[in-house]
Amino acid sequence: MDPAQNDHLKALLAACARRDQAAFARLYEATSAKLFSVAVRILRREDWAEEVLQECYVSIWNNAQGYAPALSAPMTWMTSIVRNRCLDWLRRPRLEVALESADGDDDPLDAIASGDPGPLEALASSAEARALADCLGRLDAKPRQAIMLAFYDGLTHSKLAAHLREPLGTVKTWIRRGLDRLKSCLEGT
Repeated sequence: MDPAQNDHLKALLAACARRDQAAFARLYEATSAKLFSVAVRILRREDWAEEVLQECYVSIWNNAQGYAPALSAPMTWMTSIVRNRCLDWLRRPRLEVALESADGDDDPLDAIASGDPGPLEALASSAEARALADCLGRLDAKPRQAIMLAFYDGLTHSKLAAHLREPLGTVKTWIRRGLDRLKSCLEGT
């Protein structure tokens, strides 16, 4: 950048420090294309670059009084603001939801629909949970423990046998008979 352009940008930044809005508009016109290209190069998305650049110009406006001409050229100072803001943007957690389907035919609201159960489903599942707990309570202690360890802790039959210190055949029988009793109990409720 030539010295005359550098001096012009320094003067515009100094005017921005005095809250001169016309100077800020001229600064934007003079620098936005270059700073936008820096943002696009880092972010690789124009929509993100537009958002980041807007934040950067707000930051430049609010911090223009902190610009020290002796430390860096104006374009270097503004480019570092853009670069740092772009890197912050890339580090942020991704919270976007794609509202368009691959074929474009689906309702975009289906893309953001919650997978959580609705109130009626929650009520039904809590009733089912109570029924299951009631039926589990009716089983003998050892078969109940074997079933719960198998299904809630994911233990295999052989690991269950080792954990319970019982023969493998006994554990398999407890689980098979216990599941049969649970099925009968749940069908009866």
